[in-house]
Amino acid sequence: MSRSDRLIRLMQVLRRLPSPVTASRLALEMEVSQRSIYRDIQSLRSSGAIIDGEAGFGFTLTEDPSLPPMHFEADEVEALALGLHTVAKLGNIEFTYAAQNALVKLEASLPQSMRQRLRHATVGSHILRNTPTSEADFPGLREAIWNEQAVSLNYLDLKDRLSKRKVWPLTIYFFSEVQALISWCCLREDFRMFRLDRIQSVEFLEESFRPKRVGLLRDYFEREKECE
Repeated sequence: MSRSDRLIRLMQVLRRLPSPVTASRLALEMEVSQRSIYRDIQSLRSSGAIIDGEAGFGFTLTEDPSLPPMHFEADEVEALALGLHTVAKLGNIEFTYAAQNALVKLEASLPQSMRQRLRHATVGSHILRNTPTSEADFPGLREAIWNEQAVSLNYLDLKDRLSKRKVWPLTIYFFSEVQALISWCCLREDFRMFRLDRIQSVEFLEESFRPKRVGLLRDYFEREKECE
C-alpha cells in the first residue's frame, strides 16, 4: 500500500471509530506500527486536517478538509439515515459494509448541527434477518450487470429441478425475504427472475448484450406496472 493510500485509509478509520482513538488501536486497524501512526497523524495535520489529541490520550478528527460541509435540510438528513440504516440491515455483506462507510463519510461532511440529526434520527427501520443464504457470486453478478455481460446459471427451482440457463442479467432486486436476479432469459426469450439463494453456480461468458440493458429494464418495469 502506498503512503498516500495509507493516509486516506487512516482518515477513514478516524472517521469510523469512536473518538478518541488510541495510537495502538489505529495501529491495529492499519496493520502498521504505532510509530508509523504518529508520523501519519502529523502528515495529515500538515495537510490541513484538524486532529485533536496526542500520544497517550488518543486522537479525534474534528475537521476533515477533504470533505467540505454539505447543505442538507433536516428531513433530507433523516431520509438518508433511514435509507442507509435499512441497507445495512439487508444481510448482504458488501452492501452492509458500503452503507456503514457511507454513513461515516456523510457524518464527516455535515456541519455539527446536522450531525445530531444523523446520529439521533426520529425514524428507523426493522428488518427480520431471515433472508436465505446465497452461494451466488454477488459482486461478480453486479459487475456483469454493469458491463452488460451474459452469464450462465446453474439454477435449482422451487421443485428442486436443476437447469442451466444463459441469461442477460439486468438488476438485482431486494425483496422482504429474498434477493432475486431479474434477467432476460435467452432460452425463453422473455424476462425471468432467479432467486439468488437458488443459484448453484455462475459462469461469466465472453458475450456482451450492450447496449440493451436500459431498454430491457424499462420494458420490464412497464410490464410490471401494467400487472399492478
